[in-house]
Amino acid sequence: MSTEDDSRASSTNSGTDPATDDEHLLVEAEKIASAIGRMFPGLCEVVLHDLRKPQHAIRAIENNLSGRQVGDSATELGLRRIADPNYPSVIQNYPNQFPDGRPVKSTSIGIKNKEGRYVAALCLNLDVSSLSPLTLTLANLVATEVEHRGEVLETLRDRTARELREAIEAFAADRSNTPRGLPRDTKRELVKQLRRDGFFDSPSSAQAIADLLGVSRATVYNYSK
Repeated sequence: MSTEDDSRASSTNSGTDPATDDEHLLVEAEKIASAIGRMFPGLCEVVLHDLRKPQHAIRAIENNLSGRQVGDSATELGLRRIADPNYPSVIQNYPNQFPDGRPVKSTSIGIKNKEGRYVAALCLNLDVSSLSPLTLTLANLVATEVEHRGEVLETLRDRTARELREAIEAFAADRSNTPRGLPRDTKRELVKQLRRDGFFDSPSSAQAIADLLGVSRATVYNYSK
C-alpha cells in the first residue's frame, strides 16, 4: 500500500475528515451569525464568509444592509486571510461604508481549522448612520449651559433635620464657636447661607434653626431676608 493510501486509511480509521471538520465549523458559525443578527434587527449586518470558496464566499447574511447576496465573492480581508494564515484573527471596530454611502463600524473575525488555515470569517457591520442623530440628540439633552457649568444652583431633594444640624454645627466650628455663641451678624450670614442651600424648603426648618441658634423664629425669618 502506498504512503498516500496509508494516510487515507489512517484518516478513515481515526474517524476524522478535515473537510467534514471544516464544514462543522461553518455550520456552527452560521448559528452564531443568525443569533447576532436577530439580536440587532435592522441595525447590524452579519455576514458569514466561507473562505474555502473565495469566488462564492458569502454563505449566510443576516440583516442585509449592504445589498450583497449569498454566493457573492469574498472581501479584501477574506482574500488576505486566505493568502496569509498569520493575518490577524480579529480586526475590530474599523470604519467602513455601505455602497449607498452610509457610515459603518465593522468587526471581522477569522475562523481557523485545526490545521491553522482560515476557513471562514464572521463579519459584523453596524449601521452608525442611524445612531449618529440619536447621539447628537442625547448630547443636546444632557448638555448644560456654560455660564452655570460646575455651579450648584439647587439641590433636588429634601433637607433632613440631621443635615441641618450638621451644617449649622460645621459653620460654627469653622469659626471656633458654638451655634448659640455666634455673633448676630454671623448668625445672619449663616441663615442666608442655609436659605441658599435649600434648608428652608421644609415648613419646620425655620423653627429648627431658631432652636439651634437660640433665637426666635421671627428673627430667623428676619435674618433670611
